Amino acid sequence: MARAAKSPSLAFPLTTKLARLVPLSPEEIVALAALQSPTRPVPRNREIISAGRKYDGVFVLIDGGAIRYRVLRDGRRQVLNIALPGDLIGFPASFFETALYSITALTDATVSWVPFAGLFGLFQTQPRLAATLFCSFSCETAMYTEHLIDVGRRSALERVAHFLLELLTRLQAIGLADERSYRMPLTQELIGDALGLSVPHVNRTLRQLREDALVSIDGQIVVIHDIEALAALADFEKAYLSGFRIGELLA
Repeated sequence: MARAAKSPSLAFPLTTKLARLVPLSPEEIVALAALQSPTRPVPRNREIISAGRKYDGVFVLIDGGAIRYRVLRDGRRQVLNIALPGDLIGFPASFFETALYSITALTDATVSWVPFAGLFGLFQTQPRLAATLFCSFSCETAMYTEHLIDVGRRSALERVAHFLLELLTRLQAIGLADERSYRMPLTQELIGDALGLSVPHVNRTLRQLREDALVSIDGQIVVIHDIEALAALADFEKAYLSGFRIGELLA
């Protein structure tokens, strides 16, 4: 996923994401830069966090993509979410005695390690920034709620449509998508594991979306041809991704 050019002060994705919520002071930008460095590479398909292991911190995803998931005893996998640049990965799983789920790099990725001491220390050194950071976790909670609605009430067509629109909106927020398209290695198996669908069902659903001139996927390029129609089909309202009141609450 190629990154759009940014000013040096907002070069880190977590900084870019939080700056959309509240105006950041120079001191807060410096503090965020410290959280996001140094970095280390993670090869595609390498685990970043392993379920059942103990962790004393979280990671910030700087570049690339990753999947959060659980594997059941019989080998079935449930993908909980796709992590994108600027996401804190390991929240909330690593806050427990041992990690609740695993995170694996979906692409070649870059991460930074943030010990809990450094994360919680922001409440003393940068309390406004700490409040912004922890309030932003509400977005992840809202996404899990929408995914529960996906599996519990939406049809296969609605699930896939909602999933693709959510990714578009999240990638647009960090400058990695244009008005209607983005790059993401979405296999039918991955979509199925995220939405509780079989691969043949995903195949039929994507074919229908393509035949209805709503969505096409060519390799790693996803193009949404009619955003309004797809949003109406999926009952997609992006307020849960962008309708934050953090700036108002911290004013």
